Amino acid sequence: MRHQPVLKNEVLKYLAPSAGEKFIDCTFGFGGHSFEILKKIKPNGQLLGIEADEKEIAISKKDGLDKNLTLVQGNFSELGKIARENNFSPVSGILFDLGFSSWQIEASGRGFSFQKDEPLDMRLDTRGEMTAERIINSWPKEKLALIFKEYGEERRAHRIADRIYRFRKTNRIRTTGQLVEIIRRAVPFSGQRKKIHFATKVFQALRIAVNDELDNLARALPQALELSERKGRLAIISFHSLEDRLVKNFFREESKKNNLKILTKKPVRPSREEATGNPRSRSAKMRAAVKI
Repeated sequence: MRHQPVLKNEVLKYLAPSAGEKFIDCTFGFGGHSFEILKKIKPNGQLLGIEADEKEIAISKKDGLDKNLTLVQGNFSELGKIARENNFSPVSGILFDLGFSSWQIEASGRGFSFQKDEPLDMRLDTRGEMTAERIINSWPKEKLALIFKEYGEERRAHRIADRIYRFRKTNRIRTTGQLVEIIRRAVPFSGQRKKIHFATKVFQALRIAVNDELDNLARALPQALELSERKGRLAIISFHSLEDRLVKNFFREESKKNNLKILTKKPVRPSREEATGNPRSRSAKMRAAVKI
C-alpha cells in the first residue's frame, strides 16, 4: 500500500538526500516519503523508519520492504534509543510528518473520524492503555475543558465538557457517534453550519491527549538534533498551530545557540495544485533547519 506524501518535492528539496547517506523517517506510515528518499540514497544509503502503528507496519511488510530500509515499531519520543539499538547514527537527515494517514482515519476503526460511528479509541499504538473512551468517561470536567481549550483551541470547551459530564452520569460514552451528538447539543445551530465541523476541535484535542503528541514531539526534537551529523538536515511537517509553534520555538532557540541554521524563514505550505488534489494537505506546514 502506498499513499501520496504531503509536500513531497519540498521535503526532498530541504532534506537534499544523496547517494550513500543515512536518513531517519520518524513517522513512516506507509513509507510515502521514505521511498522517495530511498531512491536518492541508493545503492548504499540506509533509511531507518519508525512507526507507532503496528497495523501499518504489518501492511507495509506484507507489501515487501526495501533492503536498504530498517522498519521498527516505536514512538519517536524514544528516537535516540531506537537509533542506538539499530546502530544508526550519525545521520544526514531526519523527517517528521505529524499528520495521520488516510488509512488510519478511514479504515483503522479506532475512532479518529467524527464522520463514522466507531469505538472511542484513538490510539496510534494499541499497546498503550490510554484511550479516548477512558478520558471522556473518567477525567474531571475541568480537565476535559482544559484539553479541549488548549489542545483543540475550542472556545466552547467548558460548555462541551459540561454536557459530557452530565451525560456520563447515567450513560457510558463508548462511540464517536455518541460523542458527536453530545457536542452537537452543546453547540448553537449557528456554530453547526460553519465550514469546519463542530466536532473537529474536540476530536483533535482527544487524539493529542491519548497519544501524548505534543510532549512526545518536545522530547524528540532535541534527540533529532543530537543524532544529526554536522550539516545534517531536519524537516518537520505539522498540521496544527500547537505543533508548528513548538517546532518554530525549538528552531529559534537552537539557532540562538548556534546549534542550527533555519532554512525556512516562514513555514512551507502546499501549492494550490497539491491542496486541490489532496485536501488533507491544506493545513500542512513544513519547517526545515540544518545542524551547524
